[in-house]
Amino acid sequence: MKIINLGTTNTILNRFVAELRDVNIQRDSMRFRRNIERIGEIMAYEISKEFTYSTKNIPSPLGVAEMYTPDDDVVISTILRAGLPYHQGFLSYLNHAENAFVSTYRRYKDRLNFDIHIEYIASPKLTGKTLIITDLMLATGSSMELAYAALKMKGIPAHIHVASIIASKQALEYIKETMPEEHTTVWVAAVDENLDEHSYIVPGLGDAGDLAYGEKE
Repeated sequence: MKIINLGTTNTILNRFVAELRDVNIQRDSMRFRRNIERIGEIMAYEISKEFTYSTKNIPSPLGVAEMYTPDDDVVISTILRAGLPYHQGFLSYLNHAENAFVSTYRRYKDRLNFDIHIEYIASPKLTGKTLIITDLMLATGSSMELAYAALKMKGIPAHIHVASIIASKQALEYIKETMPEEHTTVWVAAVDENLDEHSYIVPGLGDAGDLAYGEKE
């Protein structure tokens, strides 16, 4: 497994992540969603560098151009609900991709202890395709593990890209242990050191779903 932290290079990506974290800017939910979408676009561009390419003859009004374009059959899978603008960012660049959606939630046993449950999945066949699983925050890694286990029922992809904005070190270690190492690449924009007692990333950015779409009961 390869882990690529795009936040370690000096690009505009870091400004978008900083604005997601900023408690003053977070009050603007439209800007919050748009920054998530922008990060998705940047991630899609970076991931596209890993695709398989070949030369095609493209007819133009004045002749034929040889163009080097990707061959991968891509499926973008998103873990709901905060992942919706992230998904749209990927889809803006990878507009030929198929789409999959997974709904996960925390079922609390008490104030601090919970299990992750899959509630819904919709996906095309995945056998031999390039699967991009997007999840805004990798806190413990359990949601990602279960989402991938559910998606495997649709077939085994040729390559897996896990794309997250902020991950904890704990989640990255967990994914290394639980997801297949071969043909898997994890992409993040930032890595944070700690989880709090509720398993939220610290410093993180708070509840991304609530910030994007309003508080839930």
